[in-house]
Amino acid sequence: QVQLVESGGGLVQPGGSLRLSCAASGFSLDSYAIGWWRQAPGKEREGVSCINNPWSVGGQASYYTDSVKGRFTISRDNSQNTVYLQMDNLSPEDTGIYYCATDQTGYCSHQWYNGWGFGTWGRGTQVTVTA
Repeated sequence: QVQLVESGGGLVQPGGSLRLSCAASGFSLDSYAIGWWRQAPGKEREGVSCINNPWSVGGQASYYTDSVKGRFTISRDNSQNTVYLQMDNLSPEDTGIYYCATDQTGYCSHQWYNGWGFGTWGRGTQVTVTA
């Protein structure tokens, strides 16, 4: 069964850190671009970060929405078939359900944040940042 499973979410105080994992089963992640999105209650889904596959032209480029630049880091470990999202200096505005998804082209398009072209999605992991 082809699926993505997110984990690592939880409750954290402002300024704290979490590391989310996106693990694949039933297929290998190494040829895909992987993105992370989040959705807060009452808000639209927001693209957070995206990483190209390791063999893409220009290397394994990564992209971030402006609000997380300098605080979040996306990485991948193909040996573990997992992509990570390290989140530091968290704020209440980072609260939401975080989802990962795959793009079979292997590239994060210039509009990756819309989620277009991302075919397999996980069910999400809840992140709550509160004092």
